Amino acid sequence: MSISRIEIEVPDAVRVEVSDDTLTVELSDARAIAVPLTWYPRLLDGRPDEWRNWRLIGRGQGIHWDDLDEDVSVEGLLAGRRSGESQTSLKRWLEARAGH
Repeated sequence: MSISRIEIEVPDAVRVEVSDDTLTVELSDARAIAVPLTWYPRLLDGRPDEWRNWRLIGRGQGIHWDDLDEDVSVEGLLAGRRSGESQTSLKRWLEARAGH
């Protein structure tokens, strides 16, 4: 038995919205994907003004939030991947954030 690989074209992000509990990304192929904000602890800790300060990176292959130093890829969203940040790294970021 052989398993064939399917080539999947990953669409680009075109619009982003963050609410108190959800990250929603509209894609160039007219789909939208929504994931729990708990998947991305830095976004979860963010404020609405920081959530709105996003920009597309890699021509829409990902999203970056300058204020939160967070990157999310469309491919990762589609694959159901949560933030890969370690608890140690997140703790350091939260401590530095509290100090400002």
